[in-house]
Amino acid sequence: MSSIKTLIFCALLSAPAATFATALPFSPSERAYMFANCAGRLAALEEHQRMFDGPASEQTQKVVRQFEALIEAVMPDAIAYGMPGRQVWSWRINAKQAQSALLQRATFSQDARMITRAKAAAEDHIATCRALVLGA
Repeated sequence: MSSIKTLIFCALLSAPAATFATALPFSPSERAYMFANCAGRLAALEEHQRMFDGPASEQTQKVVRQFEALIEAVMPDAIAYGMPGRQVWSWRINAKQAQSALLQRATFSQDARMITRAKAAAEDHIATCRALVLGA
């Protein structure tokens, strides 16, 4: 990685002071997967927040941009490691669709148990992603 990409990578990543820490995968393609997954999930959250909580969507959009910068930083190494360049888009789109489905169920379902499960799953996914970057 170039020195600027390394600085961005190091500046954005942190272990949270909370009770859990998320370990980064070893391979560049696994890191690209993790960052694409989070970018997709957070993009879905941002769209959902735009409908129901506009100011929160602006903060979430900043975090999405942080993950986009992380993806950009690891892509050269991930491609050199053997990952197809388009793969990251597939991961991001699939994660966005999955998160969107959870948020729709949590918001619009008529089944209280489904609402509880979907809301918990959606929150867990986002918490895992937010634990990867400073200020998220």
